[in-house]
Amino acid sequence: GSPILTIPEHMILSSNKAMAELRTSDMSEAEKIVKSVNAESEFRHYYLMLKLLVEYEKGMESPWYQWMNSLPRYYTNAASMTPFCCLCLPSLMRKLTVQERGYLQRLGVSSIKMVPYLNEDTKYDVDLCTWVYQIVYTRSFETADGDLKIVPLADMFNHGAYPEVESSYDEEGNYYAYTTYDVPAGSPLRMSYGDPTNPSFLFARYGFLDESTEATFCKIIPEHINKDMEELGYAHNRMLFYKDGNVSEEVWDILLFQHVSSTKIGDKRALMEAHRSGDYATKQMLHEKYYENTSAMLLEHLESFLEQLEKLSSKAGERQRDLGDHPRLPLILAHNEFVKQTFLAVRMQNFGY
Repeated sequence: GSPILTIPEHMILSSNKAMAELRTSDMSEAEKIVKSVNAESEFRHYYLMLKLLVEYEKGMESPWYQWMNSLPRYYTNAASMTPFCCLCLPSLMRKLTVQERGYLQRLGVSSIKMVPYLNEDTKYDVDLCTWVYQIVYTRSFETADGDLKIVPLADMFNHGAYPEVESSYDEEGNYYAYTTYDVPAGSPLRMSYGDPTNPSFLFARYGFLDESTEATFCKIIPEHINKDMEELGYAHNRMLFYKDGNVSEEVWDILLFQHVSSTKIGDKRALMEAHRSGDYATKQMLHEKYYENTSAMLLEHLESFLEQLEKLSSKAGERQRDLGDHPRLPLILAHNEFVKQTFLAVRMQNFGY
């Protein structure tokens, strides 16, 4: 493709560079707090947040001043939602929202207040700490070497299920953006923020609803997921309902596995052996044998989830008059409606109504 953007290495914000610069010996108390709330896995994000706060204190003397000054202050992602918003979300989205809000709580003022090299006003400014959290979690991407990088200007690319832009780095760490095909004039330039079949994650992390995706996770969430289920394809990016009403093979395999696990242990063994050996004929025979059972399980899931969505959307709709307190409710309603329409398409395709 054609090169469209180059950012020199010294202007790229990096968790590795931030930790090398800011992880001093007198950071032990601050790190102790981060570890005490089980957020040690988020150290890369934490030090990127601290780097942004250090640069914020420099004001116009920071080389990143103009870029930081251009960034949004208002967000619609999970970390910004109210507790009531969480109550209006279906189970997977609610779980993601609680997780994202948890990251914010663990890496906020309670841990930053112990950072020795920040001003007191900075350390106790909840809005400022929340803002740098949002910058790091919505604008950084992991590179192949495990570093987290924020590339100013490149972070302005929106998400696309079929991206026009791909990113790369040279040996010196300079960033390059290239088009993935010959993009017509006037077309958007977008990159991928993640798996396009998981719009719930994109909504939770980035705060937008990607309605261009062809499929979404089917929302079948067993109490226990064992190795056999993972081998059959249990994963959020494989257990899919498509907007045209089709259902991924993995969904049918998991439904079959669940049924025979509780009724026919011999057929459960036959299913796993057929799957491992690529014996499609045996798998198909088992699917046909138990289709009445698995289709009933699918329909029950569709009906119960649609009923749940209706109740959640009604709850959100009743509070739309309180948009000043819960301004993200319209987006939550749009998310629930998107999921609902996909589930209705699956029901129509498979059961005729």
